[in-house]
Amino acid sequence: MARVLILGAGISGHTAARYLSKWIGKKHEVVVVSPNAKWNWIPSNIWVGVGEMTEEDVTFDLKQVYDKAGITFHQAKAISIHPEGSKDSESPFVTVEFTDEARAGQEEALTYDYLINATGPKLNFNATEGLGPDNGYTVSVCTAKHALEANEKLHEQIEAMKKGEQRTFVVGTGHGMCTCQGAAFEYTYNVDHTLREAGVRDKARIIWISNEYELGDFGMGGVHIKRGGYVTNAKTFSESLMVERDIEWITRAHVNKVEPGKIHYELLDGSMGELEFDFSMLIPPFAGVGLQAFDKKGEDITGNLFAPNGFLKVDGDYTPRPYEEWSAEDWPKTYQNPTYKNLFAIGIAFAPPHPISKPMKSTNGTPISPTPPRTGMPSAAMAVNVAKSIRDMLNGAEKPTHHASMAEMGAACIASTGSHFLRGSAVSMAVYPVVPDYVKYPAYGRDLNLTTGEVGLAGHWMKYMLHYTFMYQSKMKPGWSYMPD
Repeated sequence: MARVLILGAGISGHTAARYLSKWIGKKHEVVVVSPNAKWNWIPSNIWVGVGEMTEEDVTFDLKQVYDKAGITFHQAKAISIHPEGSKDSESPFVTVEFTDEARAGQEEALTYDYLINATGPKLNFNATEGLGPDNGYTVSVCTAKHALEANEKLHEQIEAMKKGEQRTFVVGTGHGMCTCQGAAFEYTYNVDHTLREAGVRDKARIIWISNEYELGDFGMGGVHIKRGGYVTNAKTFSESLMVERDIEWITRAHVNKVEPGKIHYELLDGSMGELEFDFSMLIPPFAGVGLQAFDKKGEDITGNLFAPNGFLKVDGDYTPRPYEEWSAEDWPKTYQNPTYKNLFAIGIAFAPPHPISKPMKSTNGTPISPTPPRTGMPSAAMAVNVAKSIRDMLNGAEKPTHHASMAEMGAACIASTGSHFLRGSAVSMAVYPVVPDYVKYPAYGRDLNLTTGEVGLAGHWMKYMLHYTFMYQSKMKPGWSYMPD
């Protein structure tokens, strides 16, 4: 019997665990390690952050689901990977530290035959002084509990506005190297919608601040959409939405410090600015969770296994080259580590070979450009295909059998712009491929027949239905494996 060890139970890790339990669970052991007791459907945290959903609506207990599926679950955080074993162990293993109440602080070595690193990101609030809900002055929707606090503080502002007070809301990215602009984009419009529903929008100034070179970049270098016989870009699409909702914007910005009620930022042209606020939700930059790696002799090989940002190297081409020489072929296909063939990384945990958006620095040398998105639909696709490869390798295949390059896959996204059965709306977008391929599609890098976007009430209904569909599927209820990921 072989053991497949999965670190992390987010979208990618949980998806891999679900399919592996279905395909190999009767013959082999599937083990999941996660520091959190609950699974969180993160895309709906933005609705928790405005009071449209509760924490219970977006989370469930992992152990209950895994026990029914025959998956072994450890509530713990991974500390180090030992891909060659050690002087005391012939088998490779991961050292974990338990986080559950009964065993908190205890460590254990978990051996494996195959390892999937799906740890996701460290929310690096410390990268910007004063950022975040714990030790800073801004709120977050990155976790369900963060979103609960955001909603509480949002409604405190609404109560003040009902008494006639003016308020300034700032939403966006809290660092020059952030990703996940989409979550902040959604939250901006949901704040706008909530204020309108409360009848206080006239008392509010809403400002979007982002590290994007232009609106609609989203870390993908922007998108072009063909509609009605003409081609428009995401910049025009996004600007029109902002103008319609009376939302101001600041782009090309690196937030370098947050004080109570004041954001300090630097622009690409080197100038410095300040922005006063009453309420601010800024997404932090992401980093690897801080895993270390050691060889059989106990020598540190973290720098060999991981990129400097803490994400695991896989089968991408990490050769440093000028931006103009990067290509779609650089992106990983199998997510297998080139040195340790039984080690994979998926979702945010794998190291991108390079940004998708053009990297830029201010005249002061500060990097200000988005890092690549690797969440949602792409992370689930990676998980399914890596699970298939491990299944086949357990059955005798010599190498991974399935590919899931972000340069060869599309992604659909429904971004809420306000939750209401009759007055809600959402932006529905599809992009193919996620990473532009200028060899196949020289004009825009993408197939415009498969890259679409529009906004309306139907999008809200679809996003609402997808929430319950994915929650049902993730709980592994009857028929879950027949549903699309």
